[in-house]
Amino acid sequence: MSQNTIILPKNLSKSYNMLSLIGNSEAKMDAKGRVFVPASFRHLLDDQHVFVLRKSLFNQCLVLYPEETWNELIQVLRSKLSRWKREEEQIFRQFVAEAERIELEDNGRMLIPKRYLTAFNFEKDVRFVGCDSTIEIWPAGKIEETFVETETLATEIERLMSEQTP
Repeated sequence: MSQNTIILPKNLSKSYNMLSLIGNSEAKMDAKGRVFVPASFRHLLDDQHVFVLRKSLFNQCLVLYPEETWNELIQVLRSKLSRWKREEEQIFRQFVAEAERIELEDNGRMLIPKRYLTAFNFEKDVRFVGCDSTIEIWPAGKIEETFVETETLATEIERLMSEQTP
């Protein structure tokens, strides 16, 4: 199992004071869909046991939200979507309906619901990827399909960052 997870200090700068999960780890899932969340991530999350699992809006993976992160996200979403506008209420309803509360067992194992296993063609090998305050869960080999060439990545980061700098 590869464990290349790093955490940045919570008070890295004045503009950034949240937990930052980065890196990735491979894991094996059993036939029932149970998998151990890598210890490198669990330790960084202060032994939290309650998470929310949701399919990604933009990628063919799952997103594991620490409960506090999920609650903050829902507060922001709720503040932007009116309960009194049908379309906005439908968007909110669908977003939360496609989520599921997950409790880790004491040993750090979680159960991925069968509907997700089927939807994303999960097999035995999975990859956990730290993405700031969440953890993405990918079927083995799938995340690499989303990557661009190193030079393209460098050029795009340069462009994006130079647009934000005066």
